[in-house]
Amino acid sequence: MSGAAERSARRTAVILAAAQAIIGSATPICISLGALAGHYLLDADKSLATAPVTGFNVGTAVGALPAAVIIRWLGHRYGFMTGTLVTALGGLIATMALFQMNFWLFAAGLMAVGIGNAFVQQFRFAAADNAPSEFKARAISFVLAGGIITAILGPQIVIFTRELLAPVMFAGSFAAILGLAAIGAVILSFLKVKPRAQGHADAQDTGRPLLQIVSQPRFMVALLCGVGSYALMTFVMTGAPLAMVGCGFSPDEATLGISWHVMAMFGPSFFTGRLIHRFGAATIVSTGFVLLVGCALVALSGIELWQFWTALILLGLGWNFGFIGATALVAETYEPAEKGKVQGFHDFVLFSSVAFASLMSGKVYNAHGWEMLNWVVFPVTVVCLGTLGWHLASRRRLAAATSSVGDS
Repeated sequence: MSGAAERSARRTAVILAAAQAIIGSATPICISLGALAGHYLLDADKSLATAPVTGFNVGTAVGALPAAVIIRWLGHRYGFMTGTLVTALGGLIATMALFQMNFWLFAAGLMAVGIGNAFVQQFRFAAADNAPSEFKARAISFVLAGGIITAILGPQIVIFTRELLAPVMFAGSFAAILGLAAIGAVILSFLKVKPRAQGHADAQDTGRPLLQIVSQPRFMVALLCGVGSYALMTFVMTGAPLAMVGCGFSPDEATLGISWHVMAMFGPSFFTGRLIHRFGAATIVSTGFVLLVGCALVALSGIELWQFWTALILLGLGWNFGFIGATALVAETYEPAEKGKVQGFHDFVLFSSVAFASLMSGKVYNAHGWEMLNWVVFPVTVVCLGTLGWHLASRRRLAAATSSVGDS
């Protein structure tokens, strides 16, 4: 029975990994071209060029809870296939907007793709839900492997399709999202998993009130570090393609930079968990912020292509360590019965902050240039690491006081 369960879980994980690789490729398309296309569509105020990327992030944020509800009611197969329809609709709207030279319609299209991305974010949880306990970590790793393929496939699609529908620049790449969604839907149709429990049949939440959980110092510090690492990554990454093209590099070179960045984001995930287990989540979070500082230092050292690409690689690595480590810290603050409301609150705050960061990236870049985007890394890092250090010191003092009382 155990062998059959593992084979079933492996099959599910492979299907979800393949779907992640295909549908998830819409994300690097939106990230690498969103600001460039926005700049292309705007006549006057170029500071709004990153607003379409903000729309994508807002879509992921506002789509998180509706996606979870739809998946719970329809089950994994039909719930995820519904997500592919939303992704395809977003690609269609974005393509039409480029033909009409309509900036805000384009931003709305990317928001729809972002909502579709909220369904993709559930793939790793679905893989774990349908795996025996001893196979959960490996099931998640299978799905994360799809992210590596995405980092290659998405940018290559951009390179080969951005002039496909010339003279309308970039339209071919966003039209390609429809094809990705269609292929993803076919892959997901092979899922053979049980639907989630529905409506009132779900277990009652008997956990603590949400306010009590999120007011814990450990939760607040973990949330701050998670938001800091993710928002900094988005802030620098969103402006990077604009900066590279502004320094005379081609859109293809900018897209390849995003490809290296996304690979650095997902590549370490196979061993980040083991590092957290060995050294502790706080140490890994701190390492992540050190890598983000390294990104800023490299970016500030010059504007050669290798400096842009190296900075983006360090940015991806820093995000992986900082964000996954912070997520592990958050997981220590709630019980299983409380995870739904805590994760929902966490993701809402997180992606709202990420959306704001992507919007401000364009405004700061337009007003102060690429260097200022990287100078912002330093004060945010100091705040996050200072708060984390204060919290760890407080816990040590409390542990020492408790130990001394016990000894007496």
